[in-house]
Amino acid sequence: MIAGAVAAASPVTSPEARTRPSRRYLRPPGGLPEQDFLSRCINCGQCGEICPNRTIKYFGPENGWDSLDTPYIIPREKACILCMKCGDICPTGAIQPVKREARAILDGVKMGQARVNESLCLSFQGKSCGVCYRACPLPDIAITVGFMEQPHITDKCVGCGLCERSCIQMPQAIRIIPNDR
Repeated sequence: MIAGAVAAASPVTSPEARTRPSRRYLRPPGGLPEQDFLSRCINCGQCGEICPNRTIKYFGPENGWDSLDTPYIIPREKACILCMKCGDICPTGAIQPVKREARAILDGVKMGQARVNESLCLSFQGKSCGVCYRACPLPDIAITVGFMEQPHITDKCVGCGLCERSCIQMPQAIRIIPNDR
């Protein structure tokens, strides 16, 4: 009886769990695809030191030895403000330099993509909110709003996480899904 209950509750049996990304962390903006990133990052810590928002953290052994001391971002804790300083200081190119201009950011930053859970979003429940829209550094490009400030994410979202960080709902109605690259 207990074994059956455990099997039924197992996330492996859920179709949603099989399609859900295994990572909930982001690499800094301008970060190379994961395997290239890991092969180039020398764990120097300069990206985190220069980050004015103190967004960048470093993995311990919990993410595997390959990721030890590599930088990551959890948008709900602290989102990226897209200052682009981390790419300027990275000595190995694991984080590529990207100019702090809208076009360069749209072309060079692919941290993730925002997703709205309409069943949690206040604006889809008839209560105008719009906090995520106002937090976005690329309003009307990465996110637009409709009736009652209902957020609509475009394919131009770079995944900085400012919308997720600013969401007033618990659990948040908008989340950044990391790119698998």
